[in-house]
Amino acid sequence: MPASPTNGTPVTDGEPSLSIVVPAYNESGRIEECLRAVVAHAEQRPGRTEILLVDDGSSDDTLARVQRLAGQWPDLRILAESHRGKAAAVRAGMLAATGRIVLFTDADLATPLRYTSALVEQIEAGADVVIASREGRNARRVDEPLHRHVMGRVFNLIVQGLLLPGIQDTQCGFKAFRRDAARAILEETHLYRDATLAHGARVTAFDVELLYIARRLGQTIAVVPVVWSAGSDSKVNPVIDTWINLTDVLKIRLNGWRGRYPTSGR
Repeated sequence: MPASPTNGTPVTDGEPSLSIVVPAYNESGRIEECLRAVVAHAEQRPGRTEILLVDDGSSDDTLARVQRLAGQWPDLRILAESHRGKAAAVRAGMLAATGRIVLFTDADLATPLRYTSALVEQIEAGADVVIASREGRNARRVDEPLHRHVMGRVFNLIVQGLLLPGIQDTQCGFKAFRRDAARAILEETHLYRDATLAHGARVTAFDVELLYIARRLGQTIAVVPVVWSAGSDSKVNPVIDTWINLTDVLKIRLNGWRGRYPTSGR
């Protein structure tokens, strides 16, 4: 008998070729539209695609809305988490995923789902991790406020200088991993591994740590330039979140100096 789509277990037989993880915090106004788009995309893909909606302890009716829809889509799984921030929600979804490839995307779908195929193709060609990038040839940012763009580019220069030279965009919320590569990375994380309860949206630089560890493990990181649209309902606080992100980067750099991350055996 198939398992309930809300109990955190797969609902159909056979390993999915792809798991799509969608973290959501107070997304009541757009979560149904998001999921319908993800499901429609999944139905057009070859093989089976698993969808994991990770509710990050929403205080609105995001979870209730998703639960009402769950019965329509047998490959939708719902993970109801306490509110510990996006990093913890993404981590929970990636660890629960059963697909050979695991991709996470923001609920606003700022990066169009059509780029899924490009990321998957890079994994199938041998990459361990593939990231969407708003920088590079054919990449474009649509409707991004100037101050956010400038702050983002300054932040990236710091990230490249301290941790990840050559990666021009670590923060685009659209990334894919081989499942075993993802689990190897998550096993070595220190930031937000045991995240405490959050107050309000918690926007962090957890992506930087994932990519830094991937490099330390000798994993191959591929980049796919994308056209990305800035949402009108962003939860990013330019001042507070920039400070938190910079603090995270410094913590990662310090952890690296202290030898708390692995060194590749390749």
